[in-house]
Amino acid sequence: MKILFTGFEPFGGETVNPAWQAVSALPDEIAGAAIVKRELPTEFGRAGALLADILERERPDAALLVGQAGGRAAVTVERVAINLRDARIPDNAGFRPEDEPVVPGGETAYFSTVPVKAIVRAIAEAGVPAAVSDTAGTFVCNELLYTLLRLCRGRFPGTAGGFIHVPYSPAQLAGKPDGTPSMEISRMTDALAAAARVLAEASAAR
Repeated sequence: MKILFTGFEPFGGETVNPAWQAVSALPDEIAGAAIVKRELPTEFGRAGALLADILERERPDAALLVGQAGGRAAVTVERVAINLRDARIPDNAGFRPEDEPVVPGGETAYFSTVPVKAIVRAIAEAGVPAAVSDTAGTFVCNELLYTLLRLCRGRFPGTAGGFIHVPYSPAQLAGKPDGTPSMEISRMTDALAAAARVLAEASAAR
């Protein structure tokens, strides 16, 4: 089995992105599954195009995209992506779409095709706060998940797709309001490894 994990480059004035830091710390094999790790740009359109290329080359059995959701206290597993781009801040190319579709005329939404609740349970059992999320936002994270699930519906029907959001890391808290939640990178990596084990064990059971 092969599992693709992606993380984003820093954005919004940050110098690090805990999503990529957590992904890059994963081992190359978990529960017998090969782990492929790739960093993507925080850019509308370009991130999805690069993801499609990676899927074509790697042909993973599952793809778990990982992004930063500053302000959340837990690792959150996304249930759905919507056909909407509406950015509060510009992406890293300076593009700030407002109230426009990811794909004109496309499906309104796609549901993740990984076992969301089983992954949440496994992360919690690993000692990391976790929850199901019903909104991936309307920034690049949501667009990338929508793109992934659309690709899985069409060109890559053998790939299961999902998205995991992680909180800020402690290194990002300078200048943020008191009480802003954060999580150590090592705990985020533990959460991602737990998710990978769920997927690997489900594959082995089939």
